[in-house]
Amino acid sequence: MKQSALVTGAASGLGYELAVLLAKDNYKLFLVDIDASKLIQVKTELEASYNVEVVTLQKDLSQVNVAQEIMNDINNEPLDVLINNAGFGLFGTFASTSWERESQMLNVHVVTATHLTKLALDGMVKRGSGKILNMSSLAAFQPGPLMSIYYASKGYMLSFSEAIANELKGTGVTVTALCPGPTKTAFQETVSANTSENKIKFNMGCAQSVALYGYKAMLKGKPYAIPGGFNKFLATLPRIIPRNMAASIVRKLQEKNRKN
Repeated sequence: MKQSALVTGAASGLGYELAVLLAKDNYKLFLVDIDASKLIQVKTELEASYNVEVVTLQKDLSQVNVAQEIMNDINNEPLDVLINNAGFGLFGTFASTSWERESQMLNVHVVTATHLTKLALDGMVKRGSGKILNMSSLAAFQPGPLMSIYYASKGYMLSFSEAIANELKGTGVTVTALCPGPTKTAFQETVSANTSENKIKFNMGCAQSVALYGYKAMLKGKPYAIPGGFNKFLATLPRIIPRNMAASIVRKLQEKNRKN
C-alpha cells in the first residue's frame, strides 16, 4: 500500500519544499493551506512531475476544531507522515499588537498543530510506525521581544515535540522538531505590517536546503534538528549568557531587521 503524508502550509516556502521531497519518495499527499489557488498550482506541478496522487484541502488553521475537520475530510486515512509546517509571524510590542492576529497565531502554531499530532498518533502507535515533523525555530531557544508570541509558540513546539518523542520510544513512531534560523521564504516579507522589505542579509538559509535537512532528520527519527553550524552555536548561547542579555540581543536584532 502506498504511504501517505499530510503537510500543512504546503502551498509555498518550507511546506512546498517538503511536499516536493515527499512526492519524490512517492507518497500520496494531502496538502493543506489557506491559499486555494496556490494549492492547485502545487497539485498540478507535483502530479505532473512525480506521478503521485495529491489531495488539496483549503483550510484556515486558526479556526477551532479544524484539525478534526481535516481528518474527517481525508476519511481518517492512516497517515505515515505528518508535517506541521504552517505558521506566520507578527512584529511589535505585545501591548500594541492585535490580539485577534495573535490568537490566530496561537491556534495555528500550538492548538491545531498539537491536535493534528494527537489525531495522527492514534493510528501511528496502533500500527507501530509513523513519522511527525513539527516546525519549531531557532527562536525556540530564547525569549523574543517584539515577536513575543511567535518565539513563545516555537518554544512550546520544541518542548512538546521533544517530550512526546521521548514518550514514543520503542513504539516505532518518531517525532522531530525542525528548528531553522532565518530562511528565505515569504515569512520574512509578511512578518511585519510596517515593512515589506526583508533586511536580514546575514545567515539567511535556503528553503530547499533547510527542508532537505529537516526531512532527513525526520527519516532518521532525530528528536530535533538545527540546520547550519552557526545556528547550532546560536542555540547554545542562552545556556551560557544571562537570559536577560539574550532577550536584549534579540530585541536589538529585531529593531534592526524589522523596523522601517
